[in-house]
Amino acid sequence: MATIFVLALLVVSLVFGFAVGSDVHPGQKAPYRIHTLFSVECQNYFDWQTVGLMNSFKKARQPGPITRLLSCTDDEKKNYKGMHLAPTLEVPSMSRHPKTGDWYPAINKPAGIVHWLKHSKDAENVDWVVILDADMIIRGPIIPWELGAEKGQPVAAYYGYLVGCDNILAELHTKHPELCDKVGGLLAMHIDDLRALAPMWLSKTEEVREDKAHWTTNITGDIYGQGWISEMYGYSFGAAEVGLRHKINDNLMIYPGYIPREGVEPILFHYGLPFRVGNWSFSKLEHHEDNIVYDCDRLFPEPPYPREVKLMESDPNKRRALFLSVECINTLNEGLLLQHAADGCPKPKWSKYMSFLKSRTFEELTRPKLLTPDIKKTEVAQQRQVMDEPGKPHPKIHTIFSTECTRYFDWQTVGLVHSFHKSGQPGNITRLLSCTDEDLEHYNGHDLAPTHYVPSMSRHPLTGDWYPAINKPAAVLHWLNHANVDAEFIVILDADMIMRGPITPWEFKAAHGRPVSTPYDYLIGCDNELAKLHTRHPEACDKVGGVIIMHIDDLRKFAMLWLHKTEEVRADKAHYATNITGDIYSSGWISEMYGYSFGAAELNLRHRISKEILIYPGYVPEPGVKYRVFHYGLEYVVGNWSFDKANWRDVDIINKCWAKFPDPPDTSTLDRSDENILQRDLLSLECAKTLDEALRLHHIRRNCHDPTLVSKSDSGITKEPGLRKFGRLGKIDSVRSNPMLLNHSQESSLPAEKDGLFSSLRLWIVALWAFSGLGFLVVMVVVFSGRKGKGTRGKNYRNKKRSSYSGFLDVSGRDKLIRSDDD
Repeated sequence: MATIFVLALLVVSLVFGFAVGSDVHPGQKAPYRIHTLFSVECQNYFDWQTVGLMNSFKKARQPGPITRLLSCTDDEKKNYKGMHLAPTLEVPSMSRHPKTGDWYPAINKPAGIVHWLKHSKDAENVDWVVILDADMIIRGPIIPWELGAEKGQPVAAYYGYLVGCDNILAELHTKHPELCDKVGGLLAMHIDDLRALAPMWLSKTEEVREDKAHWTTNITGDIYGQGWISEMYGYSFGAAEVGLRHKINDNLMIYPGYIPREGVEPILFHYGLPFRVGNWSFSKLEHHEDNIVYDCDRLFPEPPYPREVKLMESDPNKRRALFLSVECINTLNEGLLLQHAADGCPKPKWSKYMSFLKSRTFEELTRPKLLTPDIKKTEVAQQRQVMDEPGKPHPKIHTIFSTECTRYFDWQTVGLVHSFHKSGQPGNITRLLSCTDEDLEHYNGHDLAPTHYVPSMSRHPLTGDWYPAINKPAAVLHWLNHANVDAEFIVILDADMIMRGPITPWEFKAAHGRPVSTPYDYLIGCDNELAKLHTRHPEACDKVGGVIIMHIDDLRKFAMLWLHKTEEVRADKAHYATNITGDIYSSGWISEMYGYSFGAAELNLRHRISKEILIYPGYVPEPGVKYRVFHYGLEYVVGNWSFDKANWRDVDIINKCWAKFPDPPDTSTLDRSDENILQRDLLSLECAKTLDEALRLHHIRRNCHDPTLVSKSDSGITKEPGLRKFGRLGKIDSVRSNPMLLNHSQESSLPAEKDGLFSSLRLWIVALWAFSGLGFLVVMVVVFSGRKGKGTRGKNYRNKKRSSYSGFLDVSGRDKLIRSDDD
């Protein structure tokens, strides 16, 4: 009889096992791929937990495969007997930290997941991941999308004892303590979210584990005060860093011994704490070294039978809690019984308990539990897409752009900020200013725009590579981590842009998970081996850039990848060639642009690509399109006039009063024979004139003197060939042909450069005055009465020289003045 019973259990187990990989419910195929993970070590303690979880996985008909992440040292593997207990990926053990030597086995969980993402082919063929602990029993299928999980919003169980989310611990270990969710246990998330989270989960676990000064119970909630739950905080802080907000469901999981909420049927047991039913009790810690998996015929002590349980408690809900506890241990024992049979143990002796395990009562108790409306309730509402609906308030917008502490970016900043205010763009604007400490000591453009200061990465801190363009993703990441951003959508521009009108998510249909950008068709690497090398989703690579409209949640997840992919592409010098990247210089200069596209592809962020937002001056516009942005990144020409921003890289237009760019031609002089060419030139002139208008207003704000009142000495300087009156710079061609003119113009208007020459003149005057004084005394002694008048003339002579020096800087001119007074 016992043999027949064991065989029957094995048949049922196999039938369920074959159904597990494809069915959500009988006859219903899962629309997305699910993979379940759990982490263990090479110990008897985890082996019996594995047996229980695997049995429940099959009984519950959980869709998709399951993988045990087995962390073992080489010595442990030599004597390990349980490799056959579950589908397994071996993971290098981090129980003893390879760098610090700290003994903390819990770190194997995030380390194992990072290893799985990197080395398992299964990780490349999955949409959703369910992460469990080994000490769990599944009661029904865990379907992430049925629980309400979304990309960017995982579902998790509530861990209320993680009090560190509300105190100094979160403030110390995440830049976004307000995003710290007290969650753990059951995790159901999109694979893209897991890829973004896993490395941060591991690093934050290490960080919290090292923070021994804050291990106390009142800060962490850890009753042992030993930092044992550092991995749990590592998860919460890591999720906060990448911007994941959880849908917290307190109904899915229950600890045996806890009373369930009325009307709620949990689908997961977590027997991490001791529990009791009458005089019977169970604690997993009492079985830490238990060899029960490999001891034939031995099970955990049998719990009370249902008839006995009914007599223990009259309250229906408390009685239901007792039944749940009994179900948990019975499922564990059933798994052990099946495993013993599979391992070839002799048939077990008949017992009343074995008779119960084959009864209809037990079958009813362990039938897969399906989700109910009450169990699906979560605390976070589903994110709404942005729609331009009448009467609906528009979301907040924040515009950002990245610059460096240079003259080149300063005049671009003045132009962009001026156009921002003219355009009617909603929200605020912030300049992300990347500077070294040395740059900041000498920088005087702090007041040009609302500014967030960012450490410069122009010289990479690790590789030493000189690549200033990397400051853009690095600055965006820094801003997200250090600024209080209350906007829902972020508009990202480049400094060399002029806004013509508002850029809003509601007009261009940006949404959560669906950013908007402009076409950069020359990013041909999206279509060739470059994308295949640098993203797992080359088919998701969009050739975009310039203007970006992105939801803040997407940006928080994406920014780190943008930076990392930029570093990755920049380091791939073997693929700098123009035929691969489209970079005409073949120098890797557009690595940051590919970093953006490949980073977005990693998260499957597919863009709405709009050709109606941006135009380059000099390009022929599409008829009827109201472009919102000029991008003057390329040289453009109107007749004999041209503008190329690169020619003004080292010119200080901002700090010299009334300096401006060459005057563009008047619109009345344009050729009107070709309408397309006319519209092209009109837009080009509009861009140039907006820049000059911005500079003029900037000089007014700086209290520059009225140019009509400038002294004669100033006008004398500006009469040099190729320079305009009042210190304004001449045409680009004049500067190109005679660099000395540019240098002279800079010197003539910068007081700092004047001081050095004036100091040398003052020393010369003092020496001359001393010599003259000595001569005067000699003359007074020799011929006192007859030479008195000459002494007076000498004094006037000295005064004239002093007044002459204060107005002139040219040394040759100074010498001429001295000689004229002597004559």
